[in-house]
Amino acid sequence: MIYNFNLGIGWASSGVEYAQSYRAVMLRNIGAGARFVFTDMISTENIEHLTKNIGFLDSEIIWLYTFFTDYKIAPVSFMLDDLKKTLPTEEYTYSRDGKTGKLVFQGSNSYYAVYFADEKSERVHRVEIVSGGCLIRKDFYTYGRVFSEYYAPLDKKAHMYLRRFFNEDGTVAYEEINDDGNVMYQFPDKLLCSKEELVGHMVSGLKLTKEDVVLIDRTTGIGQTILQNAGDAKVGIVIHADHFSEGSTDQDYILWNNYYEYAFAMYRHIDFYVTATEEQNRLLKEQFLKYKGVEPNVYTIPVGSLDELKYPTVNRKPYSILTASRLATEKHIDWIIEAVAKARRTVPQLTLDIYGKGSEEQKLKELIKKLGAENYIILRGQQNLKEVYQDYELYLSGSMSEGFGLTLMEAVGAGLPIIGFDVRYGNPTFIEEGKNGYLIPVDEHMTAKQKIEALTNRVIRLFTEADLESFHEHSYRKAEEFLTKGVEQKWKKIVG
Repeated sequence: MIYNFNLGIGWASSGVEYAQSYRAVMLRNIGAGARFVFTDMISTENIEHLTKNIGFLDSEIIWLYTFFTDYKIAPVSFMLDDLKKTLPTEEYTYSRDGKTGKLVFQGSNSYYAVYFADEKSERVHRVEIVSGGCLIRKDFYTYGRVFSEYYAPLDKKAHMYLRRFFNEDGTVAYEEINDDGNVMYQFPDKLLCSKEELVGHMVSGLKLTKEDVVLIDRTTGIGQTILQNAGDAKVGIVIHADHFSEGSTDQDYILWNNYYEYAFAMYRHIDFYVTATEEQNRLLKEQFLKYKGVEPNVYTIPVGSLDELKYPTVNRKPYSILTASRLATEKHIDWIIEAVAKARRTVPQLTLDIYGKGSEEQKLKELIKKLGAENYIILRGQQNLKEVYQDYELYLSGSMSEGFGLTLMEAVGAGLPIIGFDVRYGNPTFIEEGKNGYLIPVDEHMTAKQKIEALTNRVIRLFTEADLESFHEHSYRKAEEFLTKGVEQKWKKIVG
């Protein structure tokens, strides 16, 4: 079995989670059994809804907090009528507004706030129980009550002091005791004094053997305890970002990315590392040899793959541009917006569609309005883009760091030229200067204004000077090395 360890997952998942979802498909295809382990506490949503959203099967998911119970990963199916059967009295009024409902009991300031799985059904995900105006408990459901949180007032706020996790028959599996963020886990036969110990207890419970493989996608807070309890299993570290700080590295010393520092220090206990690009593989090997005097096993396996190349069924929309990412500061969507707005003064037919969700969404809306660009720059939200890329003529990236870039791969798989900055490692992997796009040189002295100007100039050049048909064809040729069958074989060599 191949166990893939991560922290959390959300509706606007990062590239790490999408990389895992691609891997899940490839491991299925080669007949390698796989489980994807998530260790963060997720309470505002049922984890099954999040994992299913990006393509995982329920049977592939292990969640730390239900691992010690007999609850299976499943969608919410507990209904409002099921909840009503548990109410302490029939004297109540009920109202609903979208995804939330309220059961108010007569004669006191007591009620149940009900949070539904969606706006249309009566499937109940969680219930907040308020008594005498104070929150006292939250219950969380899938097909039954999975766990509850218990609250008491402290400094005029609701303070969570206990989580209780249940089995399907309602018996208590274990408890999490919370003292202002310091946690302990009480089992019938033992007491664990930290979250790290809980993770270690789970790993130990997997009963790993030399036939198993452990892949760690994120090590923060869990790397050490996984290694300590992995037994004879092979352990691999998947590297998703730039692994060192160039500005703090010299001939005698290297500053590793803190996400990977522990995994690199423990190289004697790591069977292999996985990078997404050949360039990062080469550089990592060179640095290990130079700074540590060792040569670790490093494999190059793209974090995603293409089942097929996507060709347009109708003509691409002329002068159309798209970008797709989390709407986060480091993606520099604001630079892209400003560059397209400036380029439109020269190429007035330009349009830009922005796909994704994130914390910067409101700021980007305000910027688009400020530039008077609402008619040609559109925020499209989170969508499945597999049948969308091929409708466009250009993919535009503002990121200054891409360990791989799944959207870049998907873009070339649809024949799109790409404009982006010449930064490690994704952009040079997918862009060949002047053949299927433009790599913009950057240095540490380059200002944001200069970067916007450089993006603007390349957009204008592509739509006024480039042979677009040739650029499309070159992207298709570059995409062929990322077809699923080839990537599957790379995984097969590691995991059998």
